[in-house]
Amino acid sequence: MATSELKHLGFIADGNRRWAREHHLPTLEGHRKGAENLENIIDFYRDTEVEYLTFYIFSTENWNRSPEEVSYLMDLMSSQILKLTKKAQKYNSRIVIMGRPERVEPKIWQQLKTAEQSTKHNTGLTVAFCFNYGGQWEIVDAAKRMHDASDNLFTPENFQQYLYHPEIPALDLVVRTSGEERISGFMLWRASYAEFLFIKKYFPELDQSDLASILDIFYHRQRRFGQ
Repeated sequence: MATSELKHLGFIADGNRRWAREHHLPTLEGHRKGAENLENIIDFYRDTEVEYLTFYIFSTENWNRSPEEVSYLMDLMSSQILKLTKKAQKYNSRIVIMGRPERVEPKIWQQLKTAEQSTKHNTGLTVAFCFNYGGQWEIVDAAKRMHDASDNLFTPENFQQYLYHPEIPALDLVVRTSGEERISGFMLWRASYAEFLFIKKYFPELDQSDLASILDIFYHRQRRFGQ
């Protein structure tokens, strides 16, 4: 039996391009299919014990991909956030954006922040998107905020108040799809005592049985927190 609840579940949404190639589809179609499945995953966990659901969908390193792919991902996020915001309002969910505005088209960044603002008083599931996000950058940005505040209380508890959205708790479980077994900078601070689950399926392939299995696997883990 696990010693705690699954309060915060994170997904490293990997394998969209490989899914497309294996299905003899254009690479960009994999991203569209992944975005579609992301919505299904939110729907599944909305009525579970999960309170915070975070998706790692665009890293600060992803700018190194082709201009065509980056442009497509930006346009996809722009269109999806409008749809997700309407659904969040319907189901009393909150949307949170974690990342940096640098290099993101201002119009798109404003759309993301508008989604965040318009749902901030909702009290149901919090859905966070790590977009233009890097775990090291989050820590660097927190250190800068702490310096700017002339705060000299150097404790982990105090420092974490300067992270992006400090109200979001530590991760309980990180799921990475596609068979890759690395963290890729995902929420480095909050992942310090997270459980990890690496799934061979690609992100667009996850179905309800997989999502239910994730809960079951977590609750059969023994979490010790250094004890």
